[in-house]
Order: sequence, then structure tokens, then C-alpha cells
Amino acid sequence: MRFSLFIHMERWDESLTHEEHWKNLVELVQLAEEGGFGTVWIGEHHSMEYTASPSPMPQLAYLAAKTSRIRLGAGTIIAPFWTPIRAAGETALLDVISGGRAEIGIARGAYQFEFDRLGGGMPGEEGGRYLRELVPAVRKLWEGDYAHDGELWQFPVSTSVPKPASHRTPPIWVAARSPETHDFAVAHGCNVQVTPLMKGDEEVRDLKEKFDAAVAAHPEVESRPEIMVLRHTFVHPADEPEGWRPAAEAINRFYRTFSAWAFGKKAPVDGFLEPTPEERFAERPEFAPEAIHRNAMIGTPEEVTARICEYERMGYDEYAFWTDNSLSHEEKKRSLQLFIDEVVPRFV
Repeated sequence: MRFSLFIHMERWDESLTHEEHWKNLVELVQLAEEGGFGTVWIGEHHSMEYTASPSPMPQLAYLAAKTSRIRLGAGTIIAPFWTPIRAAGETALLDVISGGRAEIGIARGAYQFEFDRLGGGMPGEEGGRYLRELVPAVRKLWEGDYAHDGELWQFPVSTSVPKPASHRTPPIWVAARSPETHDFAVAHGCNVQVTPLMKGDEEVRDLKEKFDAAVAAHPEVESRPEIMVLRHTFVHPADEPEGWRPAAEAINRFYRTFSAWAFGKKAPVDGFLEPTPEERFAERPEFAPEAIHRNAMIGTPEEVTARICEYERMGYDEYAFWTDNSLSHEEKKRSLQLFIDEVVPRFV
């Protein structure tokens, strides 16, 4: 089992500047590298302070100069907001800058809020069409001259400038949930990123079964793609029996904020939205702190190790430690260090 760090600048109010949040992010990435993590993942979200990340590319390019080994993952770029030529060139430049450490994740997009602002108001469900056209086009552009006449994009003979480091093809990861997206990813030789969000380990098994079904359906793919599972993670000392509660309550706040952005009707103010009130989730047991404690990766080193061992037995190749949870930097740093000291060594 490999480990990776999934992280954003996570700004909940004006108490810290963006500059301070960025310094905190860099510190956690460097800690993860020293602790043996293989990759850092940074995604793409727009006009949202609670995931401040309009593009992973400049962030990962900066981190390339501040690290030496950890791989640098765009986790993920949103296909409808890019074009094949731009995506191929920018991701290849990241690969060159980092000495061949780029990993490229691509997704269809999650928030209608963003489609209303960057996608001309197109329904978010249509993002999958862009994903399916972008992935093969980017690969062709990395390889050399290529003209594209697709449903969504058309362009004359073009190429990626620069080419990826050593003219290799960086790994492409596709964020997948439905059987159709798993099938597309595997058929095109892409690795797969999955997240069970607020659901329990039954969802982790179900997502792995969808991946396995896609692999079985495509014996022509010579090299088996890999699969990564992403979970909110918090580790607390064994001598703190209630150590789980602050993390569960913080993740509750994170998902209530997600709900406000994804389903709420209020307009944000300067990039901020208040979480949906707790009483709105009285009939949603998965929002209770006790349920979040069970379902998210929250626990003592022993408890967390046991569950990740089960993921390893399921056949997952990579476990992504998701730091976004509304906790303070010091709380996140303490949890990550405990994970490095007492969980990671069990898998070496």
C-alpha cells in the first residue's frame, strides 16, 4: 500500500491570510514527503474559500522546487474547463519542471455552481462528455503531431509543447464512481481515483468491485491500471478516548458546507458560504458525529492501521490521506505526524 496526501488551502474565515494558509500547506507536504508519502494531490475548485484552488498547476510547480521525491498530482483538473492543447501543454510543463514527477487526474466536475460560472451554465452531468474526449486527446498531443475533430473540440495539427519529461507519458487518473466511468478509465489504460465520501466501508468495497468488473471486461489492456481510495483521515493518540470527536465534528462542518455549495440557494459573500444548519440534517443519520467516526478514517493508530489493512486486502494500491476537514493547521499536523510515526511503518 502506497500513501499520498490530498490537500487544499482550506480557509473558513479571515483569521488567516492566503499566504499563511499556503505556508501551512507547504509544511504539511514537506512533512508527508519526509514521512514516506509517495504523492501529493491538489485539485481544482473555483471561487470557494473552503477549497481555495483555482488551478493545481502553479501550486504543484512551486512544490516541485520545495521537494525532491514526492510525486505531484493534479487531483483533479475539471475537464470541461480546459481544452486538450492547454491541458497537454500545462501538465507536460509540470512534468518537466518536476523532473518527471507529474501525475494527472481528470474529473468531470462536481459543483453546478462552477458550471454556471465557467461552463456557460451547462448542466454538470454533461461534464462526462468532456472527460471522455479530453483524455485520449491529451495522450495523442503528448505523443506528437495530432489533429482533432471531436464533438466538443476541433483543431488542426498541433502538439504538446513542451513534451513530458523524457518523452514519457505521465500516469493519468480518472475520478470514477459509476460503472461506466470505471469502464472508460480502464479501457483507456487510466488509473482510477475513488472516494466513498460520507459512506462506510461497504462503499469502499462496492467501488472496488466496479473497478474489478471493468478490469475483467478489458483483458486487452496489457498493464492493469491502479486504484486509489481517498478518505478524510484523522489519527488521535490511544490515550485520548474522545480524541475522535473534534475530527468528526469538523468533518460534519465540511460536509454541511459542501451541501451549501452543492445544493444551497444562498449566494456566497466574497467566496464564503456558511454551512447548512445542522437541524436540516436531523433525518440524515450519516451526518451524526458518531456515524462520521465510523465511516471516515478516524481513530487511534491501531484502529486506522486495521482498516487500511482491509483496504489493502481488497486490492487497493494507494491510500490518500485527505486533510480537508475544517480543523486547525496544528491539529492536522499532529494527526499527520502520528500517522507517519505509527501507521506508515506497518506497511513498509
